[in-house]
Amino acid sequence: MEFETLIRERYSVRSFKPAPVSKKDLDTILAAGHAAPTGCNKQPQRILVLNTEESITLLRGCTRSHFGAPCALLICHNKNESWVRPYDGALASPVDAAIVTTHMMLAAHNIGVGSCWVMHFNPDAVREAFRIPEAFEPVALLLLGYPAEDASPKHYHNEFRPMDEVVYYGHF
Repeated sequence: MEFETLIRERYSVRSFKPAPVSKKDLDTILAAGHAAPTGCNKQPQRILVLNTEESITLLRGCTRSHFGAPCALLICHNKNESWVRPYDGALASPVDAAIVTTHMMLAAHNIGVGSCWVMHFNPDAVREAFRIPEAFEPVALLLLGYPAEDASPKHYHNEFRPMDEVVYYGHF
């Protein structure tokens, strides 16, 4: 798919077919995340694949925003492996995890797999349910599945603020 088309047509899918995501499609999506750039190439992302009945049941106990997806990726960052900005100690790893998630989200759409990036989850419940190590910080859930026949973008999907409200040149 042409990149311009990909970024315009991709939307958050909130209605999925019950069919599991194929191993081939899942591998393609994960490979896109693996290829994503990270600060100083530290690669602090840690991705937990949730695609069994047991793991999806556990996930549903951590968020109401699961939309019946048959698969989810829990994207975390390892705080101990992050590049650190020397001026203020800011970690690059949360941004790295977001970049990885974006790559996977776009790759999914490119091959016909729907996705929805979810931040509405209880991080403590996720940490406990999936035994997340202390150094790993959950950043996002990327729900995955084949879009249901009735799946469609939200009514506001193609509404954008004017460019001059979000882009500035030289100063604010």
